[in-house]
Amino acid sequence: MNVTPQFVFVTCQVGAGAAVKGEIARACPQWRLAFSRPGFLTFKCPAEPRLSEDFDLQSVFARTYGFSLGTVRGSSPEELARQVWQLAAGLPVRRIHAFPRDTSEPGYRDFEPGLNEAAWAAHAALIQNCPQPALLAPGATDLKRPARRGELVLDCVLVEPTLWCVGYHRAKSIPSRWPGGMMPLELPPDAVSRAWLKTEEALRWSELPIPAGARVAEIGSAPGGSSQALLARGFDVTGIDPAEMHPAVLAHPNFHHLRKRSTQVRRREFRKIRWLVVDMNVTPNYTLTAVEAIVTHPLVNIRGMLLTLKLTDWRLAERVPEYLDRVRSWGYNIVRARQLQHNRREICVAALQKPFRRKPLLRKPARRGQTPPAPQNG
Repeated sequence: MNVTPQFVFVTCQVGAGAAVKGEIARACPQWRLAFSRPGFLTFKCPAEPRLSEDFDLQSVFARTYGFSLGTVRGSSPEELARQVWQLAAGLPVRRIHAFPRDTSEPGYRDFEPGLNEAAWAAHAALIQNCPQPALLAPGATDLKRPARRGELVLDCVLVEPTLWCVGYHRAKSIPSRWPGGMMPLELPPDAVSRAWLKTEEALRWSELPIPAGARVAEIGSAPGGSSQALLARGFDVTGIDPAEMHPAVLAHPNFHHLRKRSTQVRRREFRKIRWLVVDMNVTPNYTLTAVEAIVTHPLVNIRGMLLTLKLTDWRLAERVPEYLDRVRSWGYNIVRARQLQHNRREICVAALQKPFRRKPLLRKPARRGQTPPAPQNG
């Protein structure tokens, strides 16, 4: 296909559609909303200039996106699959992603975004009816196997049981390598809360270079699902929360509980901490103010963070750029945000100092008539 299509599809969390529209209205004011459903939107782009094949939407609330080739209707996966390949004729497809749009907010009545039986049936029909199976990448028959960076991916969004949207994208970022931008995570049987899913996804998406054995402080740790995800990676975790932790978490030899609010913790408790995870059930400004008081303190050297910002009102989505600028003002030069598939009405912010610059040690002022100590190299 020599000319890129004029339509773009976007999937998102149910309820986040207005946030996506707002982002696109600010960044791409010439785009026009076209066919849409809760959790699924399409936009018509101007004929010129054409988008590049690997364009970056730079959206916090889009889960996945790509070029839209149109929709197909049918009564069975096989009938729909045949129509899909007619629309995709000429595309050098290496991988096939079939996935449903969201039907609820994560956690609502135990709903978790991800692949379902309909997606597996659609994927099988697409593989079976592929006109050039030799072009598919090794492992393309496994829907849970991620695409490699640079591969062209055929997207089939199951908008309704009898209605699919057909599109494609070039695998680039971590989310774009998985069907619908959704990692195949399953809550471990011993997990004490679904916070395990949020933290594990955040660690994989952000790719923060946290080494095994690193000291991590978690603010808002109770009851301990997130702490379990951190401990499983070999981190030394200090949980900060006035509420009780689950006994299984307290029993872990690498977990330490400070049963306090973050404002009650003395700053010297953070002196050996290099990584910070925060998930408090408060407004974004409250969270950012609490974090700022910690990371800007002269005794504290936090290299990287994962912050959950609760959007108590969807109108706060418009202030996300302001929140990210505030984090950058603390000296973090790599700052990204995403509404993870396991986030509810909230976003995850990943921040990193690269290269890491430790603050100089504070020295006591010399007494009158006493020569100050010479600075030490290294």
